[in-house]
Amino acid sequence: MRIVVDLNRCQGYAQCVYLAHEVFRLTGQEALTYEPNPDEGRRLQVERAAAACPVQAIVIDRVDGAEGGETS
Repeated sequence: MRIVVDLNRCQGYAQCVYLAHEVFRLTGQEALTYEPNPDEGRRLQVERAAAACPVQAIVIDRVDGAEGGETS
């Protein structure tokens, strides 16, 4: 799984941090950092975090070539 966050779109609401704190982190007051290739075992957390993003700044890509392509 690969995560891409549009940092220009991100407004620092931090919903992703609350739902997947092992993957997403806030540094300082509003600077989001994240693990771009988290373990597949965290998929459900990451999908929930992406769905909770108020500005839809998180895109999840499958890098294993499996069907399903992309989830946002």
